[in-house]
Amino acid sequence: MLHFTSTYHRRLTWTYFGLFIAIGMTGGLLGPALPHLAEASGASMSQIAVLFTARAVGNMSGAMVTGLLMDRFNGHRVLVMMGVLAVAGLALAPLSPLLLLLTLLFMLLGFAEVSLNAGGNTLLLWLHRDAAGPNVSALHFCFSFGNMLTPLIMIAALSLTGQFHLTFWIVAASVAAMLWPLSRFVSPSMPTVDPNPASLATLKHRDPLLLGLFMLLFSLYVGIEITFAGWVTAYGTLSGLTTEQAALLATLFWLALSAGRLLAIPLLRVCSPWQVLAGCLALGLSAAAGLHLNALPPSAGALLFGLSASAFFPTLFALCNQSIVMRGRTTGAIFTAAGSGALVIPSLTGPLLDLAGAGAFPILLATLWLLIALGLLLLASRLRQLAVRQGG
Repeated sequence: MLHFTSTYHRRLTWTYFGLFIAIGMTGGLLGPALPHLAEASGASMSQIAVLFTARAVGNMSGAMVTGLLMDRFNGHRVLVMMGVLAVAGLALAPLSPLLLLLTLLFMLLGFAEVSLNAGGNTLLLWLHRDAAGPNVSALHFCFSFGNMLTPLIMIAALSLTGQFHLTFWIVAASVAAMLWPLSRFVSPSMPTVDPNPASLATLKHRDPLLLGLFMLLFSLYVGIEITFAGWVTAYGTLSGLTTEQAALLATLFWLALSAGRLLAIPLLRVCSPWQVLAGCLALGLSAAAGLHLNALPPSAGALLFGLSASAFFPTLFALCNQSIVMRGRTTGAIFTAAGSGALVIPSLTGPLLDLAGAGAFPILLATLWLLIALGLLLLASRLRQLAVRQGG
């Protein structure tokens, strides 16, 4: 399904895939580990929730800092440095007896995790240039696969040792294992803009408004993804499902999201990014409408919603690569915007469910998808304006 122009491209791409499985495992740790971290630090569940905020703050700062570093220094050296920070944070976090120290460590982990994520995405774009679309989708599948592995590792660790510490150390070892092979490759460099008017590179724009529209869309999408994953269990409980049935909804969502990203790899070879984005939007609105009208059971709604969300981020990222000169700072700005969506939108969902009950959840999802639709229309309009200006 993936085609490579050289052995170097193939081997380095697969190294990135392995790294992103490890990054996904890091990102999937906090949810399963939360009760154990609360017990180890003597914190209540309301107090331990500060770790989500700490990680989000680390994410936003890490994305911007790494973007600047990628433009100035060797990309692989930056990734190795951030990987060392991630390994250190993962090794120390389960041993922390204090909530304050745990909060600082998760801020560090958020910083390192998103730095690896944003940096890896940037280098993959630089490696494959305008043919990056299917490879980006495969990269994000690896991230989702890593997310799914973490709960299984936690179950195995608790079964074998009765303690959760081993989970963090296995994830740390997975990140560390990818740093040495990564360091052996020559790092891709940022493409230069060809002054030849016939070059495809000149079709890329340096337009602040265009970048702002992409940032808005990434923020809305990540907000809707994190909102669904984080609150669908509560929605299921409020809808009358048993605890076990409600907990299964998040698993179904992640399974469909991972399967959809795998499906998107060949799909992006035969469809334009706009067609894939329109399909995601249609599926998302259908899932929200089906849940609101009780035309879909929650389990089917979770599967359909996961499928709708699966290809959106990598496809939008590939479209961004086709439209904008992707410097490290550009990717940093995108991941900072994504972090803001993950921080703000899910935090509004809890009060909304308290005020209006389970019925508010599908309406919120539909509203967010409609805002994304509006953003895509504005994006298409801006790209047409710039194309006309460039052609004139």
